Amino acid sequence: MKTALVLGAGGFIGSHLVKHLKQENYFVKGVDLKFPEFSETSADEFVVGDLRNQNFCAQVFDKSYDEVYQLAADMGGAGYIFTGDNDADVMYNSSLINLNVVNLCVQKKIGKVFYSSSACIYPAHNQQDPDNPKCSEESAYPANPDSEYGWEKLFSERLYLNYARNYKLNVRVARFHNIFGPEGTWHGGKEKAPAALCRKIAEVQDNSSIEVWGDGKQTRSFLFIDECVRGIRRMMESDFEGPVNIGSEEMISVNDLANMIIEISGKRVAIKNIPGPTGVRGRNSDNHLIAEKLGWSPNYSLRSGIEQTYHWIQSEIKKVH
Repeated sequence: MKTALVLGAGGFIGSHLVKHLKQENYFVKGVDLKFPEFSETSADEFVVGDLRNQNFCAQVFDKSYDEVYQLAADMGGAGYIFTGDNDADVMYNSSLINLNVVNLCVQKKIGKVFYSSSACIYPAHNQQDPDNPKCSEESAYPANPDSEYGWEKLFSERLYLNYARNYKLNVRVARFHNIFGPEGTWHGGKEKAPAALCRKIAEVQDNSSIEVWGDGKQTRSFLFIDECVRGIRRMMESDFEGPVNIGSEEMISVNDLANMIIEISGKRVAIKNIPGPTGVRGRNSDNHLIAEKLGWSPNYSLRSGIEQTYHWIQSEIKKVH
């Protein structure tokens, strides 16, 4: 039986990854500051603790695992990442986790390590045209990320790749593009655009309005969680080190995304665009490299994923009320 250590297993992507690895008959140990918020963990063993702490980290790496998935990070949506209020914490917390983890991966002779980077590493100046953003892997340099979160992710990519070069650590690095789906954070300030819009529309009465940050013409692509997990596993089974994008090429404006959700809801809701943190004007995954190296492309349409997500958030809101 293969063994996997999933760091960040209490988070959205991590908890889904744990479920998938169990379906593949892995022994899975999960680690996080908290248990998954919306379902029981599927992990064989789950340890709650702080990966910034070297002693705790050393206890977690109790043996040589076949695979380590490093998803633990201080992160959130635009309201958390782009206000500037959390920059020092984001950089300190995530850097410390990665410095601890990469060192232990070498010490414990871990078979293979997956590091989750982000599309936020791409240069802001290549993402000013909402209709034609450039996010191909080689465009990451000269570096100019749109946020301190992006700078930390870029630093940590280089950290893992240098450990691969100097210490022969077997690493895989992927850049996630706006992963969404059921069991993702949908309130509290760290939620991302799809969940925030689903929540706002699910909560309002018919014939009312919702507020959307910015002019709504900013564009993004969004990848359904099941596709993300499939991409992670495809990469781990390959010999391709990366970095590589894991995302969708189905780009949409934020106002059009809101209108899609309004249509799914069956309500009549107006959009009121207001000032707010928005990040870059345009972002879209470029999937040429992952198609070439891994033969991977997403199968879900954005709408099918949004439908599942909207109905899940709607059901969560009913539980609260």
